[in-house]
Order: sequence, then C-alpha cells, then structure tokens
Amino acid sequence: MDTLTPTEVAQLLGTSPNRVRQLLRDRKLMAVPGSGNGKIPAAFVQDGVILKHLPGLLTVLKDGGFSDEDAFDWLFREDQTLPGTPVQALRDDRHTEVTRRAQALAF
Repeated sequence: MDTLTPTEVAQLLGTSPNRVRQLLRDRKLMAVPGSGNGKIPAAFVQDGVILKHLPGLLTVLKDGGFSDEDAFDWLFREDQTLPGTPVQALRDDRHTEVTRRAQALAF
C-alpha cells in the first residue's frame, strides 16, 4: 500500500499540512494505525480531493464500535462480494453498498 505524509497529502489537496492534521483529528481522514499521523494511504485521495464518502464511512465505523485498527483492516480487506476492498469500492463510486455493509457490521 502506498502511503503519503501529511505534507504530500496537503500538496495533492492544495492545502496546508496543518489542515491535513486537522482532518486527521476530526476523523475526516485516517492514517495507518500506529504510524502517528505520518502515513496516510494514498488510496484515500483521488483527483485532488479526499474520497467523497470516506469521512462519513469513518464516522459509521467509529459509531459502530470499530477501533482504528479494525476500521483500517476492514477498509483494506479483500471482499469477493464487492469485489475488491471497501476503499476500492469508494474509489469506484460504489459508496452505498460499502456504507450499508459497515452499518450491518456495527457491534
């Protein structure tokens, strides 16, 4: 998995590294668990913006009882029924199915 620093993400988004760190604090964006905020998956940025439905999906996962590690694992786990990973489905604009699955997994 390719990762980016907050500075690299800021360049892609046309904003400041401080704004990226704020997005991480506000759970609108997620870094690799255990990396501090130093490694942000490149897959979370597409065409110069954060994946449109990622912030809402992160909220659904957190509200559903997922730890950061569990949410991250789920986002990047292959799912033959999608097919692909939930992140790939978001990138392909199949957010409704991904959000529905996240809601169903809440515990």
